[in-house]
Amino acid sequence: MASDSGDRGTACTLEFAVQMTCESCVDAVRTSLQGVAGVQSVEVQLENQMVLVQTTLPSQEVQALLEGTGRQAVLKGMGSGLLQNLGAAVAILEGPGPVQGVVRFLQLTPERCLIEGTIDGLEPGPHGLHVHQFGDLTGNCSSCGDHFNPDGASHGGPEDSDRVLDRDKDLSKSWAAKAAVHRGDLGNVCADTDGRAVFRIEDEQLKVWDVIGRSLVIDEREDDLGRGGHPLSKVTGNSGERLACGIIARSAGLFQNPKQICSCDGLTIWEERHRPIAGEGRKEPAKSLAHL
Repeated sequence: MASDSGDRGTACTLEFAVQMTCESCVDAVRTSLQGVAGVQSVEVQLENQMVLVQTTLPSQEVQALLEGTGRQAVLKGMGSGLLQNLGAAVAILEGPGPVQGVVRFLQLTPERCLIEGTIDGLEPGPHGLHVHQFGDLTGNCSSCGDHFNPDGASHGGPEDSDRVLDRDKDLSKSWAAKAAVHRGDLGNVCADTDGRAVFRIEDEQLKVWDVIGRSLVIDEREDDLGRGGHPLSKVTGNSGERLACGIIARSAGLFQNPKQICSCDGLTIWEERHRPIAGEGRKEPAKSLAHL
């Protein structure tokens, strides 16, 4: 079962690098998160320029609050609310059009996976989001294969009660195998009037170790969750063309990313903050940082 948890759900711990030089910086960072719904605890380490936030909010929202103080913030790692590293991954979504985004996967518990991210350039409204079988971008998103579906099931919705199989049943029976829906079916994320979708989903079928090396795809239209009556409803949710996609790759957990300068091009983490992940504009001369 998957759910868009918003400011509810299972807490995780976010590790940010934040530009801080003095105690007033520390006070400003603490104040920015104080009393915010969904923020459970904040630890600020001036000497390491590090902020640990235990929260049920999407990382993008926490980052925006931190940068609202006038200081740059970079997400360096994620872990469970108990400071455990059970597995983390990231997908950088790109396509031939304007759609791009970053989506992160975090194993919160052995049974529960968090999928959270931000996708820009979408038409306002809901868009289908799915894990696909292959991490193959040689044909853009068309080579990603079908939805991740190791159970041989029909397409459906993440809230379908039959998405979670009864493991006590004999799964060799054909009716039992057909009871589930695709494990890669994450339902819809909704873009606002600016074309941005910020989301936080918890899922009990996906596991980080099962999706690393596969791909994540955002679609043109709303996923009908298998209920639309269209010939493609039970196959893809009739959600239209694939707009953008990315390979799901392992990423850093808590305290696993000591990088301050990128060895490939010499950019600091602060210079990287406002650069494209790759391609045009990545290596343009850095602008001087604002005085903090």
